[in-house]
Amino acid sequence: MGRRTPAGPPRNGLCIVDKPLGATSMHVIRVVRRAAENHRTGHAGTLDPLATGVLVVCLGKATKSVERLMGLTKVYEAAVDLSAFTATDDAEGPREAVDVPEPPSRAAIEASLPGFTGLIEQQPPVYSALKVGGRPAYAYARKGQDVELAPRKVRIDTIEVLDYSWPLLSLRIVCGRGTYIRSLARQLGEALGTGGHLAALRRTAVGPYTVEQAVKLDALPQPLLQEHLIECEEVGAAKDKP
Repeated sequence: MGRRTPAGPPRNGLCIVDKPLGATSMHVIRVVRRAAENHRTGHAGTLDPLATGVLVVCLGKATKSVERLMGLTKVYEAAVDLSAFTATDDAEGPREAVDVPEPPSRAAIEASLPGFTGLIEQQPPVYSALKVGGRPAYAYARKGQDVELAPRKVRIDTIEVLDYSWPLLSLRIVCGRGTYIRSLARQLGEALGTGGHLAALRRTAVGPYTVEQAVKLDALPQPLLQEHLIECEEVGAAKDKP
């Protein structure tokens, strides 16, 4: 079945959604598209199903701004479980417990964090949507097939410890495009001699767009009209053109 014809007046702008736990980013897009009466819809940076928080949804002419929006700085709050690794680097995979005779102190953890800021190399998770031979890496990993993903440079501006009570470590992370917080959890555990996987993740900001201004998916206006959208820079500029 093809995509339905858009109804009603144009929709050009951004809808900042607070993605719920368990939903895929594409599920959010489908819900917003239906609310917007089938006007063109896309997102500016995916969130894993087990993550919550800011998903920037673009409608109409704002979809032309996806690439620019994806380059905006992201802010995350992450809970890292230092007692085990997992194949998926998050709570979805089976636990591989690590024997840690003496858990690291908060001071030791904070002393290790500068090594993960700036431009660093990250090994992406094998359970990711990165393409290998035209297929997402997770398609191979789920079949037990070996998959190799080349390390890549990412930018992490700051990492702050919010709370720590073994084995859970709560962090606030400010970073650039393409950073895998799951990979950071694994890398941190490796550096500390502990386990390390992501127990929970919430994206609290994408550039100037924050979770405080985000709408819950089940509270979307019906229908979602132009008056409910945030103007996007390129959209505003386009209005001034003859």
